[in-house]
Amino acid sequence: MTTHHSSAKASEADGLKTLSPALQAELKALEADFTVDGPKLKHISQRFEEELREGLEKNGCNIPMNVTWTLGFPTGDETGEFLAMDLGGTNLRVCWIELKGRDGETVVTQEKYPLAPQIKTGDADALWSLLAESLEHFIDANHLRREDGEALPLGFTFSYPATQEYVDHGVLQTWTKGFDIKGVEGEDAAAQLTEAMKKRNLPVRLVALINDTTGAMIASAYNDPETIIGAIFGTGCNAAYMEHVKAIPKLKTDLPGDTPMAINCEYGAFDNAHRVLPRTKFDERIDRDSPRPGEQSFEKMSAGLYLGELYRLIMCELHDKSLVFKGQNITALRKPYILDTAFLSALEDDTFRTVRTWFEAKLNLCLNEEEFHLSRRLSEMIALRGARLCICGVAAICRMKGIQSGHVAADGSVANKHPQFKARWAQAMGEILDWPSDRKEDPIVITSAEDGSGVGAAVIAAMTLKRVEEGNMAGIRQPR
Repeated sequence: MTTHHSSAKASEADGLKTLSPALQAELKALEADFTVDGPKLKHISQRFEEELREGLEKNGCNIPMNVTWTLGFPTGDETGEFLAMDLGGTNLRVCWIELKGRDGETVVTQEKYPLAPQIKTGDADALWSLLAESLEHFIDANHLRREDGEALPLGFTFSYPATQEYVDHGVLQTWTKGFDIKGVEGEDAAAQLTEAMKKRNLPVRLVALINDTTGAMIASAYNDPETIIGAIFGTGCNAAYMEHVKAIPKLKTDLPGDTPMAINCEYGAFDNAHRVLPRTKFDERIDRDSPRPGEQSFEKMSAGLYLGELYRLIMCELHDKSLVFKGQNITALRKPYILDTAFLSALEDDTFRTVRTWFEAKLNLCLNEEEFHLSRRLSEMIALRGARLCICGVAAICRMKGIQSGHVAADGSVANKHPQFKARWAQAMGEILDWPSDRKEDPIVITSAEDGSGVGAAVIAAMTLKRVEEGNMAGIRQPR
């Protein structure tokens, strides 16, 4: 395995030597811009820790550190049947989930409903009507109405920054993921959904509103007690972890200080002031052309949505300097966001023949060997920087909490589909946390997150109902 990898590296280095002097000079400058060394990583992570602490102390900070009212990790004994609904970036997913405890097998029945583009830029009524209608369709198709008319408990995954005063409440702070629906920002999404369900007379009670990152952590901990953090490395980037109530100065509560509370960091907006992140002109361009310039700075440098876009912008610039795709029409390549993380992974891992076919099919471009070697190096350089930056937030949480070992349950396309991501992530983690170079194994490892938006929502709903049963109503609204 090692031999194959090193020989591939050697042939890659030989390929780069064949680049024209002009391209070699461009590549050298780009490599300098995109390299984030160990000391720089530590510096970023230290600043990250400062911003995490600021978010725990007061509201209105870069990183909001949203309290979730999910109190503690699951025991693994949670059981029952629950509806779960996840409002994602492209689909609405509705599930019926049967929890049978850590030793049993969780059963998930689900249906996806596409979100039409006009919904994402429409108004609140259209959004919540669609959700209630889809929920009704799912309940009827799966014969879930109870004979006694008892309400079905629902865990609603709303993966947008929300302020929660209760576990079944969430005021949307700002839309992300390209959504811009009027009449929801500054409003309680849980109340708006409840109202839409009432209009259709649905036998459903919203028990908990959760974020997918918190859900990933809780669903993973349900099956794996070594889970310490839930993280998303996909279209966006985020993490959730457990914090003691006494370490959250902004939270006014009568709960004992050692009560664990899940915190949804929402740290895509880290360093919006651009104090430490090593932004290139391409990062600045992505920010400038985005729907919300000046927001989500960290996310725009490290998340999957933007990695292919960085490569595209670099190649367009090199074409404009007459260094690549000479004499070819690059109209398709000029289209923003035409390339995703899967394309970048293929560039790094596939053969010249396969990649050339991809370029012809997707971009109508004829790729020569020089452009292939250049593209492979660029994709590696962009993905490597993304992975190394991604780790800064998780490392900052570990340092702040004194976490020495455990599992980081990671979800998202970059974590699970980019073949080199986990190795690069671990390498950077070791550099920041000073792990010994001769270690036999990593003390903190990435695991694949369980289904946070489905199973996680159901487990949190089960935990919440258990608290109601025990008379612990902290962070739970009285039934309306």
